[in-house]
Amino acid sequence: MRRNLCSVVTASAALLAVACALGPDYQRPKEKIPAAYRFEPAAGNDSFADQGWWQLYQDPTLQSLIREALDNNLDVRIAAARIDQARAILGSTRLQQLPQISASADAQRARTSVDQRLPGVPAISNVFLVDGSLSYEFDFWGKYRRATEATRAGLLASQYAKQDVMAGLVSSVATAYFTLLTLDEQLAITQHTMGTRQKFVDLTQAQHERGTVSGLDVATAQAQLAIAQANVPELQRQIGISEDQLSVLLPPAGLPSSLLERRPDLREAEQNLVTANANVGVARANLFPTITLTAAGGSESSALSDLFRGPTRTWSVAGGLLQPLLSSQRNLYQVDLANAQKRQALLQYQQSILTAFREVSDALIARQKYAEFQVAQQAQVDAQRKANTIALARYRVGYSSYFDVINADRDLFTAELSLSAAHLNTLLSLVQLYRAVGGGWQTPDPPSASARTP
Repeated sequence: MRRNLCSVVTASAALLAVACALGPDYQRPKEKIPAAYRFEPAAGNDSFADQGWWQLYQDPTLQSLIREALDNNLDVRIAAARIDQARAILGSTRLQQLPQISASADAQRARTSVDQRLPGVPAISNVFLVDGSLSYEFDFWGKYRRATEATRAGLLASQYAKQDVMAGLVSSVATAYFTLLTLDEQLAITQHTMGTRQKFVDLTQAQHERGTVSGLDVATAQAQLAIAQANVPELQRQIGISEDQLSVLLPPAGLPSSLLERRPDLREAEQNLVTANANVGVARANLFPTITLTAAGGSESSALSDLFRGPTRTWSVAGGLLQPLLSSQRNLYQVDLANAQKRQALLQYQQSILTAFREVSDALIARQKYAEFQVAQQAQVDAQRKANTIALARYRVGYSSYFDVINADRDLFTAELSLSAAHLNTLLSLVQLYRAVGGGWQTPDPPSASARTP
């Protein structure tokens, strides 16, 4: 046995020396790449991208948000789970280049027909067998080496993919943060303008009561105030959406659960998690021996007339046990792969929940703020209509020029178009809210027979 094993090893080494790996060796594609970027300032050899994000973004609040996002963001954690999957696949693929070893044990008890039994042999016999096997597929053409090369590249790709996710996350957090700061600034400007225009409306109203200005001036001042007021709900809506985006990137803790039973996409994600969880059990079970039990019974005779006589009866009962000791399909790497896939499914389930609640939150704030915007826009239209009516009346008696009429009509036209768009947004916000909370998959009950009868 030792001599045969040495012969196999020697022959394998000799064949390995002359073996080849089919297929072309990888070479990076040659592309025409410019030596420098257009409009790039001459700033030495240091690249702008070599700086860490903590060096580029000096705002302490933004730095804290980015750190929190990198620690908790589900996209980053999903990318890490995919790295673990690629690493497990690489380990399992490497095992294909090694001999496959297994051990088995069998026990059988059987009764032989009298017509088939040799003289002196007992009717019932026992057979016990313990066996070991070794098989090795020589990778002469290099398919397993190429497979290892492919899975190793897949591992590196998953690692680079995680880096790309992290870079995208840093960019998304910074964008949302800067956008939120700007929206807060714009809201403060709008509120200050509203205060200024309200004072001007009060002043114009007082002058109109004293007869020093016309009603057109009052209506125009009121319309300008309404324009500023209409901007507030839209800015508040955008602020709420930006805050929701940041909360998902971080992500938030503590969410209501009623939505989990209503949205089909969340229930789908949960069943994917159930599948991944069960596959972990399958992978773990594959590590243990395969136990088989078999039984058979019948009659065996050289003459048809004796077929069903008692001495011609045969039966057998056997049990077997097979334990692969080294197999690419039954190893700890498969358990690691299943665990990583379960972790990814869990993170994707959590991500689906966060996305769903963000959609609901966005839809709720859109529903509220679009309704407020429509009310403010209606006030603007009412003021513009009043200004337009006064401008026409003053033009008829010669107190105003035609340019006042044109300006009033132009402002009314713009305000009415904005009001129509605001009404559409209010209706669409209802559609989005209904979809976000999981509505729309229900099917109506079929009409009853009596209802169908004319």
